[in-house]
Amino acid sequence: MSGKNIHVVPAGDGWAVEVEGGHGKETFDTQAEAIAAGTERARQAKVELLIHGLDGQIRERNTFGHDPRDVKG
Repeated sequence: MSGKNIHVVPAGDGWAVEVEGGHGKETFDTQAEAIAAGTERARQAKVELLIHGLDGQIRERNTFGHDPRDVKG
C-alpha cells in the first residue's frame, strides 16, 4: 500500500472502502463490514482510517501509524 489514508464511504445501497485518491475500491453490504475491512487495511498499511456517515461527512477517524499529534497517552 502506498501510505495513503483509507476511507469508509457510502456507495449506492452499500458501503465502500477506498484508498485516498480513488484507488482500490472494495464494496460491502453493511457499514460494519466496511469498517472491519477498512480497519484491517489501515492497520496493515499504518495509515489513518476515516469513517464517513451517510451524508459523506467524516464522523470518526482512527490512526494506525504515525500520529502527528503531540499528545501523551
